[in-house]
Amino acid sequence: MKYLLVLAVVMVAFYVWRNNRITDRSQASRPTPPPDARRLPVVMVACRQCGTHLPQGDTVQGAQGVYCSTEHRRLGEGGPA
Repeated sequence: MKYLLVLAVVMVAFYVWRNNRITDRSQASRPTPPPDARRLPVVMVACRQCGTHLPQGDTVQGAQGVYCSTEHRRLGEGGPA
């Protein structure tokens, strides 16, 4: 009976060892992305009217600065109501 238990423990250890080797191989063969494919940091700016931070590409440019929307640009620059 104890030989059966030892055999079971050895088989489980072999199974775990083999699965770890297969996982290591699949991770090693995966290509790494080129450096230019990584995302670069985005410049964040604050809306001049409300102070909300947003990416610079999503802003609305005004004469006095950047705004988060055309409504805030109109309010911040004293445009018509």
